[in-house]
Amino acid sequence: MKKIVFVTCLLILSVSTLAFAQQHTEKKLVQFSGVIHNADSNIAVPYVTLTNLSYQKQLFNANHQGFFSFVAHEGDTIKLSAVGYRSEQLVIPKTTTNKVTVNLTMKAQIIDLPVVTVYPWASIDEFNYAFMNLQIADDDYLIAQRNLSYESLVAMSKVVPRNATEIQNLDATSRHIGLTNKTVNQRNSNALFSPLAWANFINQITQGNKSRASDN
Repeated sequence: MKKIVFVTCLLILSVSTLAFAQQHTEKKLVQFSGVIHNADSNIAVPYVTLTNLSYQKQLFNANHQGFFSFVAHEGDTIKLSAVGYRSEQLVIPKTTTNKVTVNLTMKAQIIDLPVVTVYPWASIDEFNYAFMNLQIADDDYLIAQRNLSYESLVAMSKVVPRNATEIQNLDATSRHIGLTNKTVNQRNSNALFSPLAWANFINQITQGNKSRASDN
């Protein structure tokens, strides 16, 4: 019984192979060549995959300029596919020569991918741990109150450089103090307005009179 089943399968396979071979031997071989362009911009579509659906799904590829050339049969169905473009099919036409040259076009296809949200946790357990140890941030009022505290202002004054307004005010204050001190020193340097200088002058005159009186 097993031998009969085996022989039957072998006969069916042989008949199918002969039919397939006969079908393709009847078709004429042609050199199928062409260039593939974008249907909207007329720019070459590079690296398109061409699949011969009629003959063992043979694969061929176009180059970076969209050019392709391979051997096929008349009447074979060729499928064109490329990333970002809609798939196209064509049937190789019959010709009186052994060459078929075509100019093909493919239409761009926009595919909306689903939104993917990336989370920084590798598992649910890591998310639960991070959520349980979450430190809630302060609101704007508490942040401003902390930044305007005396300790914070003192610390920032040591590292934050002064702006142009502060430098101008400091320079004006320094000049005013310098001019004030210079005026006071000039006034004090005049002996006519110094009581100590007058007292010293009178004392010198008195001592000089006493010295002349003792000499006489």
